[in-house]
Amino acid sequence: MGTLINVAAVILGGVLGRFINAGAIKKYETSLMHALGLCTLFIGISGVLLEMLVYENGAFSVTGTMLIIFSLVPGTLIGELLRIEERLTVLGERIKKAVGASKDARFVESFMANMLVICIGAMAIIGPLQDGLTGDFSMLTAKAALDCVITLIFASTMGIGAAFAAIPLGIYQGSITLLAHVIQPFLSDALIGDLSMMGSVLITGVGINLLWNKGIRLANMLPAILGPVIYHLVILPLL
Repeated sequence: MGTLINVAAVILGGVLGRFINAGAIKKYETSLMHALGLCTLFIGISGVLLEMLVYENGAFSVTGTMLIIFSLVPGTLIGELLRIEERLTVLGERIKKAVGASKDARFVESFMANMLVICIGAMAIIGPLQDGLTGDFSMLTAKAALDCVITLIFASTMGIGAAFAAIPLGIYQGSITLLAHVIQPFLSDALIGDLSMMGSVLITGVGINLLWNKGIRLANMLPAILGPVIYHLVILPLL
């Protein structure tokens, strides 16, 4: 139920954003893109710092640096070999053609950027788990409100493609809800925190792309999300 509310909120945000995009706000597109990029960048940075900075004995220390390297480098190589970015681009193009949005030059870019932001993070894991285990979808309702606003902003600046991030969102969160009883025993607080940290690293990359148009192939870095899973479930038990 919670994921359905979340999906509906993303679609609503996309539709509202599309109306805004078609209006007078269009002439401010460049400035709004910079604002969106800046917001996304600092959402990512704050998420990383939240997990990396530890306050103990009256001083701050940094953890997780090696985990980021261990996850990101091999994960990116795997993503490049699997051509994830290319495959998702093809999916975006097919959706674009199916909905008759062939003239929307930024459809795929909008779709992929919003997908990376709303599908990654602790709430996208814990929310569906709570829904599946206890029937409590309050966290997903809160996430739905946030995702609606985020999608509205993406759609108003980059086009309706952002709304179609609801498709992978529904598949991803819905799968977690359905498999909640199987997944839950393996998900410690530490693992969820490290998953959130890696997700925030990728969100930071979205912000960099939006601000400076660097063309970082972030979808090819998605396998990096598996780094914390391998570390906590395979490597740590062997140490």
